[in-house]
Amino acid sequence: MKDPPADGIHQSVEQCLQAEALGDARQPPRSLVALHAEHGGFVWATLQRFGIQRPDLEDAFQDVFIVVQRRLPSFDWACPITTWLFAICRRVAASQRRRAHTRRERLGEAVDDVPDSARGPEEITSQRQARLQLDGILEAMDLDRRAVFVMFEIEEMPCNEIASLVGVPVGTVYSRLHAARKEFATLLKKSEAECARRGAR
Repeated sequence: MKDPPADGIHQSVEQCLQAEALGDARQPPRSLVALHAEHGGFVWATLQRFGIQRPDLEDAFQDVFIVVQRRLPSFDWACPITTWLFAICRRVAASQRRRAHTRRERLGEAVDDVPDSARGPEEITSQRQARLQLDGILEAMDLDRRAVFVMFEIEEMPCNEIASLVGVPVGTVYSRLHAARKEFATLLKKSEAECARRGAR
C-alpha cells in the first residue's frame, strides 16, 4: 500500500500539530500530534481497505484527522483508539462514495507504473483486466464486509486481530467474512457473465 504523506496535512490540522510541537505544557500526552505520528499509517491503510483510491486518498486522510481534531477532547480513553479511528475512517469512506464527483482510479493503471520487459503484451493486458475486475467487485461490496474481506483474504490478518481493530466480537468478524465471501462470489459471477456477453458481441 502507498505510504501516508509526510506533509500535505490540512492547514487547520497542521497548525494544531505545530502548536503542540512548540511544547505547550498544557497539552495532554494523548495529543493530536502523537495520534498522527502513531496511527497515521493505520488510518492510511484503513481508508484503502474501504476502497479510497489514490486520487482521493490524501484528501480523505486529511478529513479523518480534521474529525479527530474536533472530537479528540471528548474521546473516551477507556475505549481502543484504533476502534474509534476505524469508525471515523468508515464514515469518511462512506461520504466519499456518496460524492458524485469522486474520481475513480482503476487499479489496473498501477500495473504499468514500472515497466517489466519480462512480461509480454498479452500478460500485461490479462493482468490489467483481472485487477480491473477485482477493483470493480470490491467497489460494489458493502463497506463493512469489504473491510473484513480485504484484511483477512488479502492482508492475511487473523480474525481476532481484525475484531480488535474493528471493535466487534470475533464471532461478528466470522459472520461478516462469511457474508463477504458470498457477496464476492455473487459479484464475481455477475462480472464474468458480463465479460462473456461483451466477448460474444
